[in-house]
Amino acid sequence: MKTGPRNLITDVAGLRVGNARDDRIRSGTTVLTADAPFTCGVSIMGGAPGTRETELLAPDKTVQQVDALVLSGGSAFGLDAASGVMEAMRAQGRGYTVGGQCVPIVPTAILFDLLNGGDKDWSANPYPALGAAALAGAAADFSLGAEGAGTGALLACEKGGLGSASVVLPNGVTVGALVAVNALGNATVDGRHFWAAPWEIGAEFGGHGPAPAYPTGFPPTKHSLRNAATTIAIVATDAALDQAQCTRMATAAHDGMARALVPSHTPLDGDLVFAAATGAETLTDPSDDTLMIGHAAATCLARAIARGVHHAQA
Repeated sequence: MKTGPRNLITDVAGLRVGNARDDRIRSGTTVLTADAPFTCGVSIMGGAPGTRETELLAPDKTVQQVDALVLSGGSAFGLDAASGVMEAMRAQGRGYTVGGQCVPIVPTAILFDLLNGGDKDWSANPYPALGAAALAGAAADFSLGAEGAGTGALLACEKGGLGSASVVLPNGVTVGALVAVNALGNATVDGRHFWAAPWEIGAEFGGHGPAPAYPTGFPPTKHSLRNAATTIAIVATDAALDQAQCTRMATAAHDGMARALVPSHTPLDGDLVFAAATGAETLTDPSDDTLMIGHAAATCLARAIARGVHHAQA
């Protein structure tokens, strides 16, 4: 398989990503939006999630499309980043129209970075402004590493960060991933070799290859920050998927998280994956195509996690 031209989630045509960071508080926000509303699903497998409007993404709910997705630091305070995004989108006339009122649909997930240093003694919640700034800066090209929602991210033995990757399938469908990596566990086996090494394309996260040996005992974790974790992600495709298929894509993508982070999906992580579909590419064989899209989402997410940590370390 080959990556898209940017090796970013924005290789899915029409998607844009914006980052905003505040080095004083050591935190930030990332926004994914598109030229038009897009279909979205979600799968939550961590034991300590923090979310906004994720219930709306169930296949049986009324609203089937969203206007943006937000990944943010700040724990529960970071959920308010969506308020800044909503206000800005409403001013643009973007949103779900109800009786003449415009209501932007902006599901959000947060990670915990309140114990990473920085000045957290703010007098007013900084996250609405970060959300608005991230939306204003949304573009096809964006930076990885200690950026956006990955600004203050930490792993057990490594700096966490924002990662992204893409792949173009043989049928022409593009799949991408975007992730803020702030796990209880680790992304590397020994500080150099990534757990995700078998799925690396080229030398996108160093080209170190698999580790000489893999531990069989319990891996390192954030012992002093055991409640300060969560990896939150978005996988996306240009395929025409309905909300149920997006939900299945998000579920499959969690395999990539488990391949790239050890341990993952713990009671102390709020691990979550959104799945987005722009609908530009019609599936010719829905059964086989959705199977391949799910597998591609998992491998893309594993690669994106490694890339986020790799760029943060660099």
